[in-house]
Amino acid sequence: MHWLFTGHLRVDKITVKIAELPASLQGTTLVQLSDFHYDGLRLSEDMLEKAIALTNEAEPDLILLTGDYVTDDPTPIHQLVHRLKHLESRCGIYAVLGNHDIYYSHSKAEVTQALTSIGVHVLWNEIAYPLGKELPLVGLADYWSREFYPAPVMNQLDSVTPRIVLSHNPDTAKILQQWRVDLQLSGHTHGGHIVIPGIGPLVLHYKKLLKQIPKKLRRWVTFFLGDCSKVVRYWEWAQGFHKVEENQLYVNRGLGTYKPGRLFCPPEVTVITLVGH
Repeated sequence: MHWLFTGHLRVDKITVKIAELPASLQGTTLVQLSDFHYDGLRLSEDMLEKAIALTNEAEPDLILLTGDYVTDDPTPIHQLVHRLKHLESRCGIYAVLGNHDIYYSHSKAEVTQALTSIGVHVLWNEIAYPLGKELPLVGLADYWSREFYPAPVMNQLDSVTPRIVLSHNPDTAKILQQWRVDLQLSGHTHGGHIVIPGIGPLVLHYKKLLKQIPKKLRRWVTFFLGDCSKVVRYWEWAQGFHKVEENQLYVNRGLGTYKPGRLFCPPEVTVITLVGH
């Protein structure tokens, strides 16, 4: 999509405090990329190239991908991985899948195999240890799949062990309150696409606005803006950093863009520095 509709790519840098973070992991750098929607329409080659370059410039210890690499047809994943193979990190690249990556019955296998072919580790209800046993990485099945069962995975970890969780849909943060989650990384919302400065994502006020629009015009509004209620329940977590009780959640605005475009909600590369406290 043309940059006029998406805005310029932005690098957001955050520092996340993690209790009992091992001294050896102090200052660890993560880069999160999310929601590519690589389908020839929603993400330009230029922006993808810039996102990869900016990621590598950060010299990350670990790159984390949080889903929706394609939109519906999984075929473009084979082109996308030719670009993503240029990503560089000290401890590898780890990924989870989003709802669009499992759109058809064969999508999950095709997307997973393509990512695996370039060395990306795809986690589906699995635990990995790219940074060592002292900071596990948990990758969960997509919330909308029939295999989202976090308990068997989360219960494998001792409550005193800090951990990072990858889960495409931020709504899962509500369920994951049952366990310790030092940092959950999600995407899915695209930041709400349209953000009103000082007020936040327009979608937070979507239902109230619809009621004020004549019924004859409402269907045109939903045609252009979509039915936001189906995307997530907790739109207050549409983007950025959030405390969810004792847990911490970060929601990336994504790279791909749907109609009607983005407003004050630029595509994002997230650079995260971990520190102890």
